Amino acid sequence: MGKEGVTVDNDIAINTKATRSRSIDLTPEDTERLEKVTRARTSQVQEVTRAKILLLRAQGHTLDSIATEVGVNRNSVELCVKKYTEGGIKNALADASGRGRKAVITDHDKTWVINIACQKPTDFGYAAELWTYDKLASHIRSNATKEGHPNLARVSKSKVFRILEEEDIKPHRVRYYCEKRDPDLDAKMHNVLLVYKQLQYERDQHGQLLNDEGHPIHVLSFDEKPGIQAISNTAEDRRPTKEHGTVQRDYEYKRLGVISLLAGIDLQTGEAIPLVSKTHNSADYIQFLQILDEKYPRGHIIRLVLDNLSVHTSTQTKAYLESVPGRFEFVFTPKHGSWLNMIEGSCSKMTKQMLRGIRVKTVDELYQRIYQYFREVNEEPVVFHWKYDLDDIDVTEAVKVERYQN
Repeated sequence: MGKEGVTVDNDIAINTKATRSRSIDLTPEDTERLEKVTRARTSQVQEVTRAKILLLRAQGHTLDSIATEVGVNRNSVELCVKKYTEGGIKNALADASGRGRKAVITDHDKTWVINIACQKPTDFGYAAELWTYDKLASHIRSNATKEGHPNLARVSKSKVFRILEEEDIKPHRVRYYCEKRDPDLDAKMHNVLLVYKQLQYERDQHGQLLNDEGHPIHVLSFDEKPGIQAISNTAEDRRPTKEHGTVQRDYEYKRLGVISLLAGIDLQTGEAIPLVSKTHNSADYIQFLQILDEKYPRGHIIRLVLDNLSVHTSTQTKAYLESVPGRFEFVFTPKHGSWLNMIEGSCSKMTKQMLRGIRVKTVDELYQRIYQYFREVNEEPVVFHWKYDLDDIDVTEAVKVERYQN
């Protein structure tokens, strides 16, 4: 065996040394992390390639075979292995700061992004009404190259945000406004404010507003609140305790029906006058007018500030008003100008104090509790005064009212 044995031993030693030079030692943690990188759908192609290089090298593959396997040149494989040896996985997978050519996003690219953000997602075939930054960035990346903006093909959500932020564009937000649809808004608003100012300055010694013929005028702010839901619990509420400081309520509930509220506030006395109904139509409105007709003395004028709901001028309503000529006067707020009606504040207060979160066992219970609320309010009535934009109102002007005569 002599020389032949020595030759064999030398070959084994050479082969062992070569194998060691071809491999790197990965810890189980490093191996698991690299395998996750290769499987993750969100990993960049560059990271996946480098992770495969390290895994193959750890298995003893040569630089050339690895280059062929992953589709890169031998120098790239050698550099990746060197970076791992010098600084570990993080150093091997990522480029050093400042390396690589960054895409230059031009003003033309930014204009394209802004143009998309200013359109609806539905314009591009999506279901959503508003953009999210994730969806917007995804749409931009998918369409950038074919639309002539290759620099945006890998744009991030944060970069899209910064582009839009520079122009103060927030496509995910909605800011509401009131469209001016009434061409006579200014004139009608002036007329309503004239009513409020006359209430403060044109009363007699008894605090009564009079018309030119000396007839007392009762001014009421009127509004309707339809669709109030009667909702019952499926289990009793749990009252606050030391352990639980709030009311506890089962999420499930049962809808019993809806009701409507018609209400007026006497702007001279502060008294609130309610009518609760299961319907919301001209008959309900006429019934409310009849309540007012019975409430105030004969010969007095009842003036209502109200909105432009169709039941206020329906054929049925006009027929009733013609049966009580001279009894009612109407001052209509402008379309989309119901905020000029002072009862709006009272309705908002009622919602916060009583209707929000209310639970009842029957629709009739809701009826009674609404009436009870108004009885409580009328125990200490508050006279409302309009506090804004009255300085330029001339109280000697005549209020323009609507009347229905025979």
